[in-house]
Amino acid sequence: MSPAVATNGFADTQKEEGPSRLPPVYSELQSNRLNHSPPLPSILKSSFKVVDGPPTSAAGNPNEIANLFPNLYGKPSVSLVPGDSEMKGHQSLKIGVVLSGGQAPGGHNVITGIFDYLQERAKGSTLYGFKGGPAGIVRCKYVKLSTELIYPYRNQGGFDMICSGRDKIETPEQLKQAEETVKKLDLDGLVVVGGDDSNTNACLLAENFRSKNMKTQVIGCPKTIDGDLKCKEVPISFGFDTACKIYSEMIGNVMTDARSTGKYYHFIRLMGRAASHITLECALQTHPNIAIIGEEVAAKKLTMKNVTSHIADIICKRLELGLNYGVILLPEGLIDFIPEAKQLIAELNEILVHDVVDEAGMWKRKLRSQSQELFEFLPQAIQEQLLLERDPHGNVQVARIETEKMLIQMVETELDQRKQEGAYKGHFQGQPHFFGYEGRCGFPTNFDANYCYALGYATGVLLHSGKTGLISSVGNLTAPVDEWTVGGTALTSLMDVERRHGKFKPVIKKAMVDLEGAPFMKFASMRDDWAAKNRYLSPGPVQFVGPFANDINYTLMLELGAQFPY
Repeated sequence: MSPAVATNGFADTQKEEGPSRLPPVYSELQSNRLNHSPPLPSILKSSFKVVDGPPTSAAGNPNEIANLFPNLYGKPSVSLVPGDSEMKGHQSLKIGVVLSGGQAPGGHNVITGIFDYLQERAKGSTLYGFKGGPAGIVRCKYVKLSTELIYPYRNQGGFDMICSGRDKIETPEQLKQAEETVKKLDLDGLVVVGGDDSNTNACLLAENFRSKNMKTQVIGCPKTIDGDLKCKEVPISFGFDTACKIYSEMIGNVMTDARSTGKYYHFIRLMGRAASHITLECALQTHPNIAIIGEEVAAKKLTMKNVTSHIADIICKRLELGLNYGVILLPEGLIDFIPEAKQLIAELNEILVHDVVDEAGMWKRKLRSQSQELFEFLPQAIQEQLLLERDPHGNVQVARIETEKMLIQMVETELDQRKQEGAYKGHFQGQPHFFGYEGRCGFPTNFDANYCYALGYATGVLLHSGKTGLISSVGNLTAPVDEWTVGGTALTSLMDVERRHGKFKPVIKKAMVDLEGAPFMKFASMRDDWAAKNRYLSPGPVQFVGPFANDINYTLMLELGAQFPY
Protein backbone atom coordinates (compact mmCIF):
# COMPACT_ATOMS: atom_id res chain seq x y z
CA MET A 1 0.00 0.00 0.00
CA SER A 2 1.51 3.35 -0.96
CA PRO A 3 1.37 6.03 1.73
CA ALA A 4 -1.65 8.30 1.52
CA VAL A 5 -1.54 11.93 2.58
CA ALA A 6 -3.42 12.42 5.82
CA THR A 7 -5.66 15.42 6.45
CA ASN A 8 -3.08 16.91 8.81
CA GLY A 9 -0.49 17.13 6.04
CA PHE A 10 1.68 14.24 7.20
CA ALA A 11 2.09 10.91 5.49
CA ASP A 12 -0.41 8.29 6.61
CA THR A 13 1.80 5.28 7.28
CA GLN A 14 -0.90 2.78 8.24
CA LYS A 15 0.01 -0.57 6.83
CA GLU A 16 0.09 -4.22 7.70
CA GLU A 17 3.46 -4.86 9.26
CA GLY A 18 5.21 -7.92 10.54
CA PRO A 19 7.13 -8.05 13.80
CA SER A 20 10.67 -6.68 13.86
CA ARG A 21 11.63 -9.39 16.35
CA LEU A 22 12.13 -12.99 15.24
CA PRO A 23 11.31 -15.65 17.87
CA PRO A 24 13.27 -18.38 16.02
CA VAL A 25 16.49 -16.58 17.01
CA TYR A 26 15.43 -15.86 20.58
CA SER A 27 17.54 -17.04 23.51
CA GLU A 28 16.19 -19.78 25.75
CA LEU A 29 15.04 -17.18 28.30
CA GLN A 30 13.30 -15.05 25.66
CA SER A 31 11.47 -18.11 24.38
CA ASN A 32 10.55 -19.15 27.91
CA ARG A 33 9.09 -15.74 28.67
CA LEU A 34 6.97 -15.85 25.51
CA ASN A 35 5.16 -18.81 26.98
CA HIS A 36 4.44 -17.14 30.34
CA SER A 37 0.69 -16.55 30.64
CA PRO A 38 0.06 -13.63 33.01
CA PRO A 39 -2.82 -14.46 35.35
CA LEU A 40 -5.72 -12.03 35.63
CA PRO A 41 -7.43 -10.78 38.79
CA SER A 42 -10.55 -12.86 39.40
CA ILE A 43 -12.78 -9.80 38.92
CA LEU A 44 -11.66 -9.64 35.28
CA LYS A 45 -12.40 -13.32 34.67
CA SER A 46 -16.05 -13.20 35.73
CA SER A 47 -19.06 -10.98 35.26
CA PHE A 48 -18.50 -7.48 36.60
CA LYS A 49 -19.89 -3.97 36.46
CA VAL A 50 -18.17 -0.59 36.63
CA VAL A 51 -19.30 1.46 39.63
CA ASP A 52 -18.78 5.21 40.06
CA GLY A 53 -17.32 6.51 43.29
CA PRO A 54 -17.99 9.93 44.87
CA PRO A 55 -17.06 13.21 43.14
CA THR A 56 -13.33 13.94 43.19
CA SER A 57 -11.28 17.07 43.83
CA ALA A 58 -7.62 17.81 42.97
CA ALA A 59 -4.26 17.22 44.63
CA GLY A 60 -3.75 20.98 44.85
CA ASN A 61 -5.24 24.29 43.67
CA PRO A 62 -8.69 22.80 42.92
CA ASN A 63 -10.15 26.06 41.63
CA GLU A 64 -7.43 26.41 38.99
CA ILE A 65 -7.78 22.75 37.99
CA ALA A 66 -11.58 23.15 37.73
CA ASN A 67 -11.11 26.12 35.41
CA LEU A 68 -8.61 24.24 33.25
CA PHE A 69 -10.69 21.06 33.03
CA PRO A 70 -14.35 22.15 33.18
CA ASN A 71 -15.60 18.97 31.48
CA LEU A 72 -13.58 16.52 33.60
CA TYR A 73 -13.06 18.09 37.00
CA GLY A 74 -15.01 16.43 39.78
CA LYS A 75 -15.78 13.31 37.78
CA PRO A 76 -15.69 10.16 39.93
CA SER A 77 -13.09 7.44 40.00
CA VAL A 78 -14.52 3.99 39.30
CA SER A 79 -14.10 0.43 40.52
CA LEU A 80 -15.04 -3.00 39.20
CA VAL A 81 -17.34 -5.10 41.37
CA PRO A 82 -19.05 -8.43 40.76
CA GLY A 83 -22.37 -8.10 38.98
CA ASP A 84 -24.15 -8.21 35.67
CA SER A 85 -22.18 -6.34 33.03
CA GLU A 86 -23.82 -3.31 31.45
CA MET A 87 -21.40 -3.38 28.51
CA LYS A 88 -22.47 -4.70 25.14
CA GLY A 89 -20.34 -7.72 24.42
CA HIS A 90 -20.95 -7.55 20.69
CA GLN A 91 -19.84 -3.92 20.40
CA SER A 92 -16.59 -3.64 18.44
CA LEU A 93 -14.19 -0.82 19.21
CA LYS A 94 -11.43 1.07 17.46
CA ILE A 95 -8.69 1.89 19.94
CA GLY A 96 -5.31 3.60 19.59
CA VAL A 97 -2.39 3.16 22.00
CA VAL A 98 0.71 5.31 22.37
CA LEU A 99 3.85 4.82 24.47
CA SER A 100 4.97 8.18 25.80
CA GLY A 101 8.24 9.14 27.47
CA GLY A 102 11.09 6.91 28.58
CA GLN A 103 10.97 3.14 28.44
CA ALA A 104 9.91 0.95 31.37
CA PRO A 105 9.84 -2.83 31.63
CA GLY A 106 6.35 -4.19 31.00
CA GLY A 107 5.08 -1.75 28.39
CA HIS A 108 4.57 -4.48 25.83
CA ASN A 109 2.34 -6.36 28.27
CA VAL A 110 0.08 -3.33 28.61
CA ILE A 111 -0.46 -3.47 24.86
CA THR A 112 -1.03 -7.24 24.89
CA GLY A 113 -3.51 -6.81 27.74
CA ILE A 114 -5.51 -4.27 25.74
CA PHE A 115 -5.32 -6.46 22.64
CA ASP A 116 -6.45 -9.62 24.45
CA TYR A 117 -9.36 -7.79 26.08
CA LEU A 118 -10.58 -6.59 22.70
CA GLN A 119 -10.21 -10.08 21.22
CA GLU A 120 -12.05 -11.73 24.08
CA ARG A 121 -14.66 -9.17 25.14
CA ALA A 122 -15.19 -6.90 22.12
CA LYS A 123 -14.78 -9.17 19.12
CA GLY A 124 -14.15 -7.53 15.79
CA SER A 125 -12.31 -4.62 17.41
CA THR A 126 -9.18 -2.96 16.02
CA LEU A 127 -6.12 -1.82 17.95
CA TYR A 128 -3.78 0.73 16.37
CA GLY A 129 -0.31 1.46 17.71
CA PHE A 130 0.95 5.01 17.19
CA LYS A 131 4.61 4.89 16.26
CA GLY A 132 7.31 6.90 17.99
CA GLY A 133 5.24 8.33 20.82
CA PRO A 134 2.79 11.28 20.75
CA ALA A 135 4.38 12.55 17.52
CA GLY A 136 2.85 9.47 15.91
CA ILE A 137 -0.60 10.80 16.77
CA VAL A 138 0.17 14.26 15.40
CA ARG A 139 1.72 12.83 12.21
CA CYS A 140 -0.83 10.04 11.84
CA LYS A 141 1.93 7.40 11.92
CA TYR A 142 0.47 4.14 13.10
CA VAL A 143 0.32 0.42 12.56
CA LYS A 144 -2.60 -1.94 12.87
CA LEU A 145 -1.67 -4.42 15.59
CA SER A 146 -2.31 -8.10 14.92
CA THR A 147 -1.84 -11.39 16.74
CA GLU A 148 1.24 -12.13 14.63
CA LEU A 149 2.82 -8.73 15.22
CA ILE A 150 2.20 -8.75 18.98
CA TYR A 151 3.25 -12.33 19.73
CA PRO A 152 7.08 -11.84 19.77
CA TYR A 153 6.77 -9.05 22.34
CA ARG A 154 4.77 -10.85 25.03
CA ASN A 155 6.56 -10.59 28.39
CA GLN A 156 9.59 -9.03 26.69
CA GLY A 157 11.39 -5.84 27.67
CA GLY A 158 11.59 -2.65 25.63
CA PHE A 159 9.14 -0.46 23.77
CA ASP A 160 10.22 -1.43 20.26
CA MET A 161 6.87 -2.87 19.18
CA ILE A 162 5.80 0.69 18.34
CA CYS A 163 8.55 2.75 20.08
CA SER A 164 8.05 5.80 22.26
CA GLY A 165 8.90 9.49 22.21
CA ARG A 166 8.97 12.52 24.50
CA ASP A 167 6.90 14.87 22.34
CA LYS A 168 3.84 16.53 23.83
CA ILE A 169 0.48 17.45 22.33
CA GLU A 170 -0.43 20.81 23.78
CA THR A 171 -0.34 23.64 21.21
CA PRO A 172 -3.56 24.51 19.34
CA GLU A 173 -2.02 23.20 16.11
CA GLN A 174 -0.95 19.92 17.70
CA LEU A 175 -4.35 19.44 19.31
CA LYS A 176 -6.03 20.03 15.96
CA GLN A 177 -3.78 17.48 14.28
CA ALA A 178 -4.55 14.97 17.03
CA GLU A 179 -8.27 15.57 16.47
CA GLU A 180 -7.86 14.95 12.75
CA THR A 181 -6.00 11.70 13.38
CA VAL A 182 -8.55 10.23 15.77
CA LYS A 183 -11.37 11.28 13.45
CA LYS A 184 -9.64 9.72 10.46
CA LEU A 185 -9.26 6.42 12.30
CA ASP A 186 -12.73 6.77 13.84
CA LEU A 187 -11.24 5.99 17.26
CA ASP A 188 -13.53 5.15 20.15
CA GLY A 189 -10.63 5.38 22.54
CA LEU A 190 -6.99 6.36 22.99
CA VAL A 191 -4.65 4.88 25.61
CA VAL A 192 -1.67 6.97 26.75
CA VAL A 193 0.99 4.88 28.50
CA GLY A 194 3.32 7.21 30.36
CA GLY A 195 4.48 8.99 33.49
CA ASP A 196 3.15 12.08 35.22
CA ASP A 197 3.76 14.47 32.32
CA SER A 198 2.36 12.04 29.75
CA ASN A 199 -0.77 11.40 31.81
CA THR A 200 -1.19 15.16 32.25
CA ASN A 201 -1.15 15.29 28.45
CA ALA A 202 -3.71 12.47 28.37
CA CYS A 203 -5.98 14.55 30.60
CA LEU A 204 -5.58 17.57 28.31
CA LEU A 205 -6.53 15.43 25.31
CA ALA A 206 -9.54 13.98 27.12
CA GLU A 207 -10.71 17.49 28.05
CA ASN A 208 -10.19 18.77 24.51
CA PHE A 209 -12.07 15.87 22.90
CA ARG A 210 -14.92 16.14 25.42
CA SER A 211 -15.21 19.91 24.92
CA LYS A 212 -15.78 19.32 21.21
CA ASN A 213 -18.24 16.47 21.71
CA MET A 214 -15.90 13.99 20.06
CA LYS A 215 -16.52 10.33 20.82
CA THR A 216 -12.85 9.46 21.45
CA GLN A 217 -12.26 8.65 25.11
CA VAL A 218 -8.80 8.86 26.68
CA ILE A 219 -7.43 6.57 29.39
CA GLY A 220 -3.97 6.77 30.95
CA CYS A 221 -1.70 4.02 32.23
CA PRO A 222 0.90 4.56 35.02
CA LYS A 223 4.42 4.06 33.66
CA THR A 224 7.74 5.24 35.09
CA ILE A 225 10.66 3.43 36.63
CA ASP A 226 11.13 6.46 38.91
CA GLY A 227 8.16 5.36 41.03
CA ASP A 228 6.88 8.93 41.48
CA LEU A 229 3.48 8.41 39.83
CA LYS A 230 1.36 6.87 42.54
CA CYS A 231 -1.41 7.53 45.01
CA LYS A 232 -3.76 5.48 47.17
CA GLU A 233 -5.63 4.12 44.13
CA VAL A 234 -2.48 3.74 41.97
CA PRO A 235 -0.02 2.14 44.43
CA ILE A 236 2.89 1.89 42.00
CA SER A 237 3.90 2.72 38.44
CA PHE A 238 4.96 -0.17 36.29
CA GLY A 239 8.65 -0.73 35.59
CA PHE A 240 9.81 0.37 39.06
CA ASP A 241 9.96 -3.20 40.38
CA THR A 242 12.05 -4.50 37.49
CA ALA A 243 14.41 -1.53 37.26
CA CYS A 244 15.20 -1.59 40.98
CA LYS A 245 15.97 -5.31 40.87
CA ILE A 246 18.26 -4.86 37.87
CA TYR A 247 20.10 -1.98 39.55
CA SER A 248 20.32 -3.91 42.82
CA GLU A 249 21.99 -6.83 41.06
CA MET A 250 24.58 -4.43 39.65
CA ILE A 251 25.06 -2.70 43.01
CA GLY A 252 25.59 -6.10 44.63
CA ASN A 253 28.28 -6.87 42.08
CA VAL A 254 30.01 -3.55 42.80
CA MET A 255 29.85 -4.28 46.54
CA THR A 256 31.62 -7.59 46.00
CA ASP A 257 34.26 -5.78 43.93
CA ALA A 258 34.70 -3.12 46.62
CA ARG A 259 35.25 -5.81 49.22
CA SER A 260 37.64 -7.68 46.96
CA THR A 261 39.92 -4.74 46.14
CA GLY A 262 39.55 -3.00 49.49
CA LYS A 263 40.60 0.43 48.21
CA TYR A 264 37.75 2.15 46.33
CA TYR A 265 34.71 4.16 47.29
CA HIS A 266 32.07 3.60 44.61
CA PHE A 267 29.69 6.53 44.08
CA ILE A 268 26.63 5.16 42.25
CA ARG A 269 24.11 7.59 40.79
CA LEU A 270 20.72 6.01 40.14
CA MET A 271 17.83 7.14 37.96
CA GLY A 272 15.18 9.27 39.61
CA ARG A 273 15.08 12.90 38.50
CA ALA A 274 12.43 14.19 40.86
CA ALA A 275 12.15 11.56 43.60
CA SER A 276 14.53 9.19 45.37
CA HIS A 277 12.33 6.07 45.34
CA ILE A 278 14.83 4.03 43.30
CA THR A 279 17.74 4.95 45.59
CA LEU A 280 15.67 4.06 48.67
CA GLU A 281 14.47 0.74 47.24
CA CYS A 282 17.95 -0.27 46.08
CA ALA A 283 19.31 0.63 49.51
CA LEU A 284 16.74 -1.65 51.15
CA GLN A 285 17.73 -4.44 48.78
CA THR A 286 21.53 -4.10 49.06
CA HIS A 287 22.51 -2.26 52.31
CA PRO A 288 25.08 0.29 51.05
CA ASN A 289 27.31 2.19 53.45
CA ILE A 290 25.64 5.47 52.51
CA ALA A 291 22.43 6.22 50.63
CA ILE A 292 21.51 9.86 50.17
CA ILE A 293 17.76 10.46 49.98
CA GLY A 294 17.04 13.74 48.23
CA GLU A 295 13.80 14.44 50.09
CA GLU A 296 15.66 14.24 53.42
CA VAL A 297 18.32 16.62 52.10
CA ALA A 298 15.59 19.09 51.17
CA ALA A 299 13.70 18.70 54.45
CA LYS A 300 16.84 19.34 56.49
CA LYS A 301 17.89 22.16 54.17
CA LEU A 302 21.34 20.65 53.76
CA THR A 303 23.95 22.45 51.69
CA MET A 304 26.55 21.00 49.33
CA LYS A 305 29.03 21.37 52.19
CA ASN A 306 26.75 19.44 54.56
CA VAL A 307 26.38 16.51 52.18
CA THR A 308 30.12 16.44 51.49
CA SER A 309 30.99 16.54 55.20
CA HIS A 310 28.53 13.72 55.98
CA ILE A 311 30.17 11.44 53.42
CA ALA A 312 33.67 12.40 54.62
CA ASP A 313 32.69 11.71 58.25
CA ILE A 314 31.65 8.14 57.42
CA ILE A 315 34.79 7.55 55.33
CA CYS A 316 36.91 8.65 58.30
CA LYS A 317 34.94 6.46 60.71
CA ARG A 318 35.31 3.42 58.46
CA LEU A 319 39.04 4.03 58.16
CA GLU A 320 39.30 3.87 61.96
CA LEU A 321 37.67 0.43 61.71
CA GLY A 322 40.21 -0.66 59.10
CA LEU A 323 37.86 -0.25 56.13
CA ASN A 324 39.13 1.98 53.31
CA TYR A 325 36.36 1.23 50.82
CA GLY A 326 32.61 1.51 50.50
CA VAL A 327 29.52 1.97 48.35
CA ILE A 328 27.49 5.18 48.20
CA LEU A 329 24.12 5.51 46.46
CA LEU A 330 22.68 8.84 45.36
CA PRO A 331 19.64 9.84 43.30
CA GLU A 332 19.96 11.30 39.84
CA GLY A 333 18.18 14.47 40.94
CA LEU A 334 20.20 15.11 44.10
CA ILE A 335 21.38 18.54 43.01
CA ASP A 336 17.75 19.57 42.56
CA PHE A 337 17.00 18.73 46.22
CA ILE A 338 19.71 20.88 47.77
CA PRO A 339 17.89 24.17 48.53
CA GLU A 340 20.71 26.45 47.40
CA ALA A 341 21.16 24.42 44.20
CA LYS A 342 17.40 24.24 43.62
CA GLN A 343 17.19 28.02 43.83
CA LEU A 344 20.08 28.32 41.38
CA ILE A 345 18.40 25.93 38.92
CA ALA A 346 15.07 27.80 39.19
CA GLU A 347 16.83 31.07 38.36
CA LEU A 348 18.72 29.45 35.49
CA ASN A 349 15.45 28.06 34.10
CA GLU A 350 13.91 31.53 34.05
CA ILE A 351 17.02 33.06 32.46
CA LEU A 352 17.29 30.38 29.77
CA VAL A 353 13.63 30.88 28.80
CA HIS A 354 14.08 34.58 28.13
CA ASP A 355 17.79 35.23 27.58
CA VAL A 356 20.87 34.00 25.76
CA VAL A 357 23.85 32.77 27.76
CA ASP A 358 26.68 34.94 26.44
CA GLU A 359 30.32 33.89 26.56
CA ALA A 360 31.27 37.04 28.45
CA GLY A 361 29.07 35.93 31.32
CA MET A 362 26.94 39.09 31.47
CA TRP A 363 23.87 36.86 32.02
CA LYS A 364 25.21 35.95 35.48
CA ARG A 365 24.29 39.42 36.72
CA LYS A 366 20.65 38.28 36.70
CA LEU A 367 21.42 35.63 39.33
CA ARG A 368 20.99 36.46 42.99
CA SER A 369 24.29 36.91 44.81
CA GLN A 370 23.98 33.60 46.69
CA SER A 371 23.17 31.71 43.49
CA GLN A 372 26.04 33.37 41.64
CA GLU A 373 28.45 32.37 44.42
CA LEU A 374 27.27 28.77 44.28
CA PHE A 375 27.52 28.66 40.49
CA GLU A 376 31.11 29.91 40.63
CA PHE A 377 31.90 27.40 43.40
CA LEU A 378 30.83 24.39 41.31
CA PRO A 379 33.34 22.56 39.11
CA GLN A 380 33.49 23.83 35.52
CA ALA A 381 32.03 20.60 34.14
CA ILE A 382 28.96 20.90 36.40
CA GLN A 383 28.51 24.56 35.41
CA GLU A 384 28.38 23.54 31.77
CA GLN A 385 25.95 20.71 32.47
CA LEU A 386 23.60 23.08 34.31
CA LEU A 387 23.40 25.25 31.20
CA LEU A 388 22.50 22.45 28.80
CA GLU A 389 19.27 22.67 26.80
CA ARG A 390 16.21 21.85 28.91
CA ASP A 391 14.04 18.80 28.27
CA PRO A 392 10.66 19.14 26.49
CA HIS A 393 8.99 19.79 29.84
CA GLY A 394 11.32 22.67 30.73
CA ASN A 395 13.32 20.74 33.32
CA VAL A 396 17.07 20.75 33.74
CA GLN A 397 18.41 17.50 32.29
CA VAL A 398 19.73 16.12 35.54
CA ALA A 399 20.72 12.85 33.84
CA ARG A 400 23.50 14.84 32.21
CA ILE A 401 24.74 16.31 35.47
CA GLU A 402 27.43 13.96 36.72
CA THR A 403 26.67 14.44 40.41
CA GLU A 404 28.69 11.38 41.37
CA LYS A 405 31.84 12.90 39.86
CA MET A 406 31.10 16.23 41.49
CA LEU A 407 30.78 14.58 44.91
CA ILE A 408 33.97 12.58 44.45
CA GLN A 409 35.82 15.79 43.67
CA MET A 410 34.29 17.64 46.63
CA VAL A 411 34.86 14.76 49.07
CA GLU A 412 38.47 14.47 47.92
CA THR A 413 38.99 18.19 48.58
CA GLU A 414 37.39 17.84 52.04
CA LEU A 415 39.54 14.82 52.95
CA ASP A 416 42.68 16.58 51.73
CA GLN A 417 41.82 19.44 54.06
CA ARG A 418 41.32 17.03 56.95
CA LYS A 419 44.60 15.32 56.12
CA GLN A 420 46.42 18.66 56.41
CA GLU A 421 44.76 19.12 59.81
CA GLY A 422 45.80 15.62 60.88
CA ALA A 423 42.21 14.34 61.06
CA TYR A 424 42.48 11.86 58.17
CA LYS A 425 45.39 9.56 57.32
CA GLY A 426 43.92 7.45 54.53
CA HIS A 427 44.14 7.47 50.75
CA PHE A 428 40.79 8.17 49.10
CA GLN A 429 40.01 6.79 45.64
CA GLY A 430 36.55 7.36 44.21
CA GLN A 431 34.98 5.40 41.36
CA PRO A 432 31.96 6.98 39.62
CA HIS A 433 29.04 4.99 38.20
CA PHE A 434 25.69 5.87 36.65
CA PHE A 435 23.07 3.12 36.50
CA GLY A 436 20.28 4.38 34.28
CA TYR A 437 19.41 3.04 30.87
CA GLU A 438 20.45 -0.47 31.91
CA GLY A 439 17.25 -0.80 33.94
CA ARG A 440 14.66 0.58 31.52
CA CYS A 441 14.23 -2.28 29.06
CA GLY A 442 15.05 -5.50 30.91
CA PHE A 443 12.76 -8.49 30.99
CA PRO A 444 9.86 -7.45 33.24
CA THR A 445 9.75 -9.32 36.53
CA ASN A 446 6.79 -11.62 37.06
CA PHE A 447 5.23 -8.82 39.10
CA ASP A 448 5.61 -6.22 36.34
CA ALA A 449 4.56 -8.69 33.63
CA ASN A 450 1.37 -9.57 35.54
CA TYR A 451 0.71 -6.00 36.69
CA CYS A 452 1.07 -4.54 33.21
CA TYR A 453 -1.14 -7.20 31.65
CA ALA A 454 -3.84 -6.44 34.24
CA LEU A 455 -3.45 -2.68 33.65
CA GLY A 456 -3.88 -3.16 29.91
CA TYR A 457 -6.88 -5.44 30.31
CA ALA A 458 -8.45 -2.97 32.75
CA THR A 459 -7.89 -0.16 30.25
CA GLY A 460 -9.97 -2.11 27.74
CA VAL A 461 -12.73 -2.39 30.32
CA LEU A 462 -12.73 1.35 31.03
CA LEU A 463 -12.92 2.27 27.35
CA HIS A 464 -15.60 -0.35 26.67
CA SER A 465 -17.69 1.12 29.50
CA GLY A 466 -17.49 4.64 28.03
CA LYS A 467 -15.12 6.21 30.56
CA THR A 468 -12.64 8.99 29.82
CA GLY A 469 -10.11 11.08 31.76
CA LEU A 470 -9.14 8.16 34.02
CA ILE A 471 -5.89 6.32 34.71
CA SER A 472 -6.04 2.53 34.86
CA SER A 473 -5.72 1.37 38.48
CA VAL A 474 -4.91 -2.07 39.90
CA GLY A 475 -4.61 -2.48 43.68
CA ASN A 476 -4.21 -4.89 46.61
CA LEU A 477 -0.87 -5.80 45.07
CA THR A 478 0.65 -7.63 48.04
CA ALA A 479 -2.06 -10.27 47.68
CA PRO A 480 -2.04 -13.03 45.05
CA VAL A 481 -2.95 -11.77 41.56
CA ASP A 482 -6.35 -13.44 41.85
CA GLU A 483 -7.23 -10.99 44.65
CA TRP A 484 -6.06 -7.78 42.97
CA THR A 485 -8.63 -5.00 42.67
CA VAL A 486 -9.32 -3.12 39.44
CA GLY A 487 -10.66 0.33 38.61
CA GLY A 488 -9.88 3.74 37.17
CA THR A 489 -8.79 6.92 38.96
CA ALA A 490 -9.82 10.41 37.84
CA LEU A 491 -6.74 12.09 36.37
CA THR A 492 -7.86 15.52 37.59
CA SER A 493 -7.79 14.17 41.17
CA LEU A 494 -4.01 13.82 40.81
CA MET A 495 -3.52 17.34 39.42
CA ASP A 496 -1.90 20.50 40.70
CA VAL A 497 -0.33 23.52 38.98
CA GLU A 498 3.41 24.09 38.56
CA ARG A 499 5.61 26.77 37.02
CA ARG A 500 7.21 25.61 33.75
CA HIS A 501 8.80 27.58 30.94
CA GLY A 502 8.03 30.67 33.01
CA LYS A 503 4.27 29.90 33.16
CA PHE A 504 1.90 28.02 35.49
CA LYS A 505 0.65 24.78 33.93
CA PRO A 506 -1.39 21.81 35.12
CA VAL A 507 0.68 18.80 36.18
CA ILE A 508 0.11 15.54 37.97
CA LYS A 509 1.58 16.00 41.42
CA LYS A 510 4.66 13.82 41.84
CA ALA A 511 4.73 11.35 44.70
CA MET A 512 7.94 11.98 46.63
CA VAL A 513 9.58 9.77 49.26
CA ASP A 514 7.55 10.11 52.44
CA LEU A 515 10.02 10.71 55.27
CA GLU A 516 7.43 9.41 57.74
CA GLY A 517 6.49 6.43 55.59
CA ALA A 518 7.39 2.83 56.37
CA PRO A 519 10.07 2.39 53.63
CA PHE A 520 12.12 5.40 54.72
CA MET A 521 11.66 4.67 58.42
CA LYS A 522 12.91 1.11 57.94
CA PHE A 523 15.94 2.44 56.03
CA ALA A 524 16.64 5.11 58.68
CA SER A 525 16.56 2.48 61.43
CA MET A 526 19.33 0.45 59.77
CA ARG A 527 21.62 2.92 58.00
CA ASP A 528 23.96 3.68 60.89
CA ASP A 529 24.75 -0.01 61.17
CA TRP A 530 25.30 -0.24 57.39
CA ALA A 531 27.66 2.78 57.51
CA ALA A 532 30.06 1.31 60.05
CA LYS A 533 29.86 -2.34 59.08
CA ASN A 534 29.58 -4.30 55.89
CA ARG A 535 26.03 -5.61 55.72
CA TYR A 536 26.14 -5.88 51.94
CA LEU A 537 23.49 -7.96 50.19
CA SER A 538 23.88 -9.23 46.63
CA PRO A 539 20.38 -10.04 45.30
CA GLY A 540 21.66 -11.55 42.06
CA PRO A 541 19.74 -11.67 38.76
CA VAL A 542 15.99 -11.15 38.51
CA GLN A 543 14.18 -14.40 39.31
CA PHE A 544 11.43 -15.69 37.01
CA VAL A 545 11.07 -19.16 38.55
CA GLY A 546 11.68 -20.59 41.99
CA PRO A 547 10.81 -19.40 45.50
CA PHE A 548 11.70 -15.74 44.86
CA ALA A 549 10.03 -15.41 41.45
CA ASN A 550 6.96 -13.57 42.70
CA ASP A 551 8.59 -11.38 45.37
CA ILE A 552 7.61 -7.72 45.13
CA ASN A 553 9.83 -4.74 45.90
CA TYR A 554 10.29 -3.68 49.52
CA THR A 555 8.90 -0.18 48.97
CA LEU A 556 5.51 -1.51 47.93
CA MET A 557 5.63 -4.24 50.56
CA LEU A 558 6.23 -1.74 53.38
CA GLU A 559 3.80 0.89 52.09
CA LEU A 560 1.01 -1.67 51.97
CA GLY A 561 1.78 -2.97 55.44
CA ALA A 562 3.34 -6.33 54.59
CA GLN A 563 5.98 -7.95 56.78
CA PHE A 564 9.57 -6.91 56.01
CA PRO A 565 11.75 -10.00 55.42
CA TYR A 566 14.72 -8.98 57.62
